[in-house]
Amino acid sequence: MFEQQDLIDKILSKCLGDVSGGVNLRLIAAGNINQGIFVGTSSGRFFLKINFEPSADIFLREAEGLRLLKSNTSLTVPEVIAFGREQDQNFLLMEWVESGRNADLYWENLGEGLAELHMATQKQFGLQEDNYIASLPQINSIQEDWRGFFISNRLEPLVGKAFYKGMIDAPFLRKFQSIYPKLQGIFPKEKPALIHGDLWSGNVMTDAMGKPALIDPAVYFGHREMDIAFSKLFGGFSERFYNRYDEVFPLEPGFEEREAIYNLYPLLVHLLLFGTSYLPPIEKTVKYLVG
Repeated sequence: MFEQQDLIDKILSKCLGDVSGGVNLRLIAAGNINQGIFVGTSSGRFFLKINFEPSADIFLREAEGLRLLKSNTSLTVPEVIAFGREQDQNFLLMEWVESGRNADLYWENLGEGLAELHMATQKQFGLQEDNYIASLPQINSIQEDWRGFFISNRLEPLVGKAFYKGMIDAPFLRKFQSIYPKLQGIFPKEKPALIHGDLWSGNVMTDAMGKPALIDPAVYFGHREMDIAFSKLFGGFSERFYNRYDEVFPLEPGFEEREAIYNLYPLLVHLLLFGTSYLPPIEKTVKYLVG
């Protein structure tokens, strides 16, 4: 019997109805946060995510993010089937995206699809609801100004949490906060863009047709350079991706000088989730800004 078989049976019965024709289960991923399970039934194939997070709305917010992506880009995004909570565990049931090999224009398609996503806009930065990046709460309170949004909703909550958890000391907290005035005039003035929010290679896959697919979003309307910077943080994508993106939706000059500033946010996320090995690149960027 598959581990947690009773729980899975209840979830599938609730979401799919009668599955008496037989269910094939296969563990796909067992990470720090989520357990991922392939579900094969007579009515279709699905991907089930389960976690023990106390936040009962974590998969509600992910489902909303997936639907927002799906309605604003031609890239493959899995269809949400159902989500909820069963036996004190959260679950999210999605369509199964069969993996394939990259098609010839895979990276160009990804660049075009991300540019298409970033062209979706609204008047202000943020989102109607707060959500999550991995298991960390992500504050999306609406603001008119990107710099203010970035400081108050992205940097300050996480650096404060890092101090509270003893990962940084008081002098470094003050030094970090001293960069805020120096961000004035750094960021190009652009309309808020719908961004994936957690764009690294682990959250981009290849579907059965060889086309790119987006998963595990942390969406909000932010500065589009956040996605581009994050995509380069852990090895980056093919240069063909960046070239095609820039052909469709050119970045403002000087992005390379802003890249490390944007990546303070995902580095703080990783610091809080995985420990102080992620502190040195944060310290390096702060030192560059304040000396």
